[in-house]
Amino acid sequence: MRHALVFGGTGQIGYRLLGLLRRDGWRITAVSRRAQSDQPGLHWLQGDLGHADTIPDHVEAIFSCGPLDAFAGWYRQSAIECGRVIAFGSTSIDTKRGSADAGERDVARRLREGESGLFEAAATRGAAATMLRPTLVYGAGRDATLTRIAQLASRWGRFPLPRNADGLRQPVHVDDLAAAAFACVGCVAAHGQAYALPGGETLTYRDMVARVLATLRPPPKLVELPSPLFNLALFAAQLTGRGTGLGEAAVRRMRNDLVFDLSPAQRDFGYSPRPFRPRADMFEPREELGGPWPST
Repeated sequence: MRHALVFGGTGQIGYRLLGLLRRDGWRITAVSRRAQSDQPGLHWLQGDLGHADTIPDHVEAIFSCGPLDAFAGWYRQSAIECGRVIAFGSTSIDTKRGSADAGERDVARRLREGESGLFEAAATRGAAATMLRPTLVYGAGRDATLTRIAQLASRWGRFPLPRNADGLRQPVHVDDLAAAAFACVGCVAAHGQAYALPGGETLTYRDMVARVLATLRPPPKLVELPSPLFNLALFAAQLTGRGTGLGEAAVRRMRNDLVFDLSPAQRDFGYSPRPFRPRADMFEPREELGGPWPST
């Protein structure tokens, strides 16, 4: 029986991946900071990348669905024997590289260092590594963008956007990302490669938000404001503790196209993401695991 080690198994992508591996008959060891209940074929270790109890000596595949830089650091220092490593990063490695926000530039830097460190360590150990870079993730109620927008819009009864928020986006569902990681395991063409994983539809930021709002009941109103007025409203919200979590750089990107080519992933391992068809339950905040294993 093939054995997989999964980091980030309680996260929005990792939880879906666990379901796919279990249905395919894998034996799974997963790591969580909090105690989790074992299930047939799934054994949980409590800990993190700094310290986890009884990491296996040998597995057929390692999946990282959590912070890339921490995983790359762990992998370089570990003694585990494994020929296949698949890790998630982010397209932020490109989109935030030249950001005016120092914090965003640091995110891009850590992603670059994590990727290079992982590939170097894998090559030294004779392992095959693959990097997966999602775009804007949704579908599990645990993302920091669309779920946050849905929460704020429901609370306020409306959601403001600056006019001309027409930058293109490709939101990607968590199930499609889990399926991509699963498909990579046996894909020789993916060895040593990094892939952008956009969603299956390209639409404007405004239209993306409008579709999210249309799923809510009652549907909040989308309010488009001139940039000076929007910036003033954002500043007032931050002063009163009702900030959206958006910084100036993030607002500026609403007018920029963030579009990536899915054809390399499609060619190499059959990546076929769904179009953006949101439902209200996709934006219901969830902190803990629960319910049946989702299907793709």
